[in-house]
Amino acid sequence: MLLFLRRRKTRLPPGPRGWPIFGNMFQLGEMPHRTMAALRENHGPVVWLQMGAIKTMAILSAEAAAVFFKRHDHAFADRTITEIMRVHNYHNSSLALAPYGPYWRLMRRLVNADMLVAKRINDTAGVRRKCVGDMITWVAAEARKSEPGRGVHVARFVFLMTFNLFGNLMLSRDLFDPESEEGSEFFTAMMGLMEWTGHANVTDLFPWLGWLDPQGLRGKMDRDMGKAIAIASRFVKQRLEQHRGGNESRDFLDVLLDFQTNNTEQALNVSDKDLNIFILEIFLAGSETTSSSIEWALTELLCNRECLRKVKSELNRVVGREREVEESDIEKLPYLQGVVKETLRLHPPIPLLVPRKATEDTEFMGYYIPKDTQVLVNAWAIGRDPSAWDEPLAFNPQRFSDCKNNVDYKGHHFEFIPFGAGRRMCAGVPLAHRVLHLVLGSLLHRFDWELDCNVTPSTMDMTDKLGITMRKSQPLLAVPKFIPTK
Repeated sequence: MLLFLRRRKTRLPPGPRGWPIFGNMFQLGEMPHRTMAALRENHGPVVWLQMGAIKTMAILSAEAAAVFFKRHDHAFADRTITEIMRVHNYHNSSLALAPYGPYWRLMRRLVNADMLVAKRINDTAGVRRKCVGDMITWVAAEARKSEPGRGVHVARFVFLMTFNLFGNLMLSRDLFDPESEEGSEFFTAMMGLMEWTGHANVTDLFPWLGWLDPQGLRGKMDRDMGKAIAIASRFVKQRLEQHRGGNESRDFLDVLLDFQTNNTEQALNVSDKDLNIFILEIFLAGSETTSSSIEWALTELLCNRECLRKVKSELNRVVGREREVEESDIEKLPYLQGVVKETLRLHPPIPLLVPRKATEDTEFMGYYIPKDTQVLVNAWAIGRDPSAWDEPLAFNPQRFSDCKNNVDYKGHHFEFIPFGAGRRMCAGVPLAHRVLHLVLGSLLHRFDWELDCNVTPSTMDMTDKLGITMRKSQPLLAVPKFIPTK
């Protein structure tokens, strides 16, 4: 009996044999989400990997994801923290990365109950409409300067728009402004943070090398994060002075300042540094994910012209030519919603989600999972799981716009989890829902789009690359033809 229990306790999930010391790290390559998905055929929906010194479990099917989030969410409620996310103790103040405990619960409740409630999101609809309008103007101006048949870098304009959008939502100011030295400095520092965060770091696989910083990533992150925190601190101090002068609440920072200055015991747990890092996290979490998702959506539509025709026809019918797309139109645009969902199914912005970590020894689907095991939920593989989806590799928005299909990305349908699920799923889904549909709908409504003259649907490079998000390996260049209002 004792021998049986001992064997059961050491029964790890199946997985490929690794090398001594290095484990499976060389087998995963530059696109681990794809490599892991291929392991499902030989090893099943739950795979064990040794990533250098890091014990790792990968979840590769909708069925396994359902068991994970429904039955074991609490046992895997912590996060795996990368080396550069420890710089300036960023991880302890971050909502996405903070240890599962009192501070995380407080910040999550503050976001869900005060910042991203429907009324506050509705009140800021005009801000989003203005920022999207600015983006349309930028794209039209760039198109006028381009040679005939040559495309514009769509994702770049979406990224700049989202940076200004979050600047207005968080700080009531444009932050991508060449005429503002402070705004430009903040933009440059944040671009550095995004770049260093997206690099694979050998010290994450071999933590004892951390003191060496062999790739220099920690030093670069320390430099740019220090600059970004200092600038964010100045923003907060400026707003605090306005607060003392009786300024009415206008943005998300005001909500945080109201909470911090109410002299409750809970408010004492939120420091000035916590506020500064929360500001940085808004930009890190929102800008890249939005721009990459819009780029993939437009790419898929340009390679599937019938889908493009259907979504533009819907926009013309519902919105018409006499006005712009508004957020109030979204619920009347089921095919546009289908396009967004189908894009997120095939191209989740964070394909392995934010890694979880086992808080204790756990039995999962008959396997023994040791404490501190890293868990990678492969949303990319799950979105292409043939047991959950018909024709899983086809881009078919109609699968979502059919009235019988009520699958959404709010964390309840485990075959479709681009934003995660469970207690640690992305808190920004309500805002992301508005922004993605407004941006994509506006680009499709205001422009007729064609591929760059050097590309056809059959020659389009659909490979991806992993950084802070999953982007197209070759950026989309598309030709916009402006459609004026009547």
